[in-house]
Amino acid sequence: MTKLVGLTGGIASGKSTVSKMLSQVGFPIVDADLVVHRLQQPGQPGFERLVDQFGQSILTAAGQLDRQRLGQMAFSNADTRQELNRVMQPLIRDTIFDQINDLKKAGMPAIILDAPLLFEQHYDEDCDLVVVVAVNYENQLVRLMARDNYSRVEAKERVDSQMPLSQKEKLADLVIDNNGDCQQLQTQVAQLVKRLKSV
Repeated sequence: MTKLVGLTGGIASGKSTVSKMLSQVGFPIVDADLVVHRLQQPGQPGFERLVDQFGQSILTAAGQLDRQRLGQMAFSNADTRQELNRVMQPLIRDTIFDQINDLKKAGMPAIILDAPLLFEQHYDEDCDLVVVVAVNYENQLVRLMARDNYSRVEAKERVDSQMPLSQKEKLADLVIDNNGDCQQLQTQVAQLVKRLKSV
């Protein structure tokens, strides 16, 4: 029977790095962020729904979705964020489970669902194992500022708009501590791989 492994974390906690490592050893990844990107391309249902909801101001001059502008609107306003989720989440969920079901039919022993909003959107309820990639608050801010060139205020705004990592850790079956170096991360991922291959 195929195991569904939920992989989540916080912004700049290293979840994508862990996801990449698991992909490199052969586990199929269903990437929620990738699903969102595809759904928000012109001509796709997500794009149409967003323009209907938020108007032309969320588009670039070339007619693409201005993801940065939409992100700023959502991060700075809880109502907008809620509206965005109401518009997009049902589509995202359907697409994710279409992919998972196709992989299950192919007889994959384990599938990784890489989803930032794993708990918030209740995907954890469908998972056999939930893994949280965690860092402390200060490391999260510093890494986010370095990665996306944010000021401390901007980084705090984005981190604070998410469910706290400490809360996610309590809900996890397994926590990968990413406060150390790359070697320490690889060791923990190797242990997870061993666990997934032994089931």
